[in-house]
Amino acid sequence: MNTEISSTQNKRIKNLLQLQEKSRNRKKEGKFVVEGLRETGLALKGGFDLLEVYFCPEFFSENEFKSIPNFENSHAEIIEISSEVYQKLAYRQSTEGLIAVFASKENGLKTLNFSNKNPLILVAEAPEKPGNIGAILRTADAANVDAVFIANPKTDLYNPNIIRSSVGCVFTNTIATGTTAEIIDFLQQKNISIYAAALQASEIYTKIDFTQASAIVVGTEATGLNQEWRDAAKQNIIIPMSGAIDSMNVSVAAGILIFEAKRQRSFL
Repeated sequence: MNTEISSTQNKRIKNLLQLQEKSRNRKKEGKFVVEGLRETGLALKGGFDLLEVYFCPEFFSENEFKSIPNFENSHAEIIEISSEVYQKLAYRQSTEGLIAVFASKENGLKTLNFSNKNPLILVAEAPEKPGNIGAILRTADAANVDAVFIANPKTDLYNPNIIRSSVGCVFTNTIATGTTAEIIDFLQQKNISIYAAALQASEIYTKIDFTQASAIVVGTEATGLNQEWRDAAKQNIIIPMSGAIDSMNVSVAAGILIFEAKRQRSFL
């Protein structure tokens, strides 16, 4: 028998709202909220532990749970909620009627290993805007990079805006976070060459050999990469600009650089 909740003042609903809105609560409880059928399926496929599922029968039928990959292997509690409660929880204007709660994963560097002997890694330093982070993760998924590292993160990966803007790619990528120093140390220990997108002492990106183990590092449009990255880089790289400005959106720059590396590797 499913639990049924019809009041927005219910304690569980209030807790869900806190998980959605506050990074502190997500970290404290080790949980995060996912909205939508596709994202829930991707999180399950990515090995995340499903704890609770809230569905509104006006928009989502219990039979639809069968369409979610790996759902039958989870032991999640299923909770029916009223339309009023769902509208309180839902961010999207397009309505699917499904809200899920997952256990967070650790995103440290220590346990990370690569099956590819020449891994391709995308590193983003201190990205702030969830939309940019989401776009970077979509690019990484499309290119099937071996990992995405986020140095000095300004927000947690389970921010609902990152989950939405990444279209669930936060679950399809191998992601690790750490300080700039920790990530540089990890890359150097693994003999992964660092290529920093920076204006100073740079080479045009198409002239670089990305077929060996490589980490492409991008910074924010406002401040670029700090000196630590430029000092650690095997080579600073640049995308030539023909317009009036000398920078572009970080997710666009990441896409150009990563797909050049993929182009080169396609000939191996």
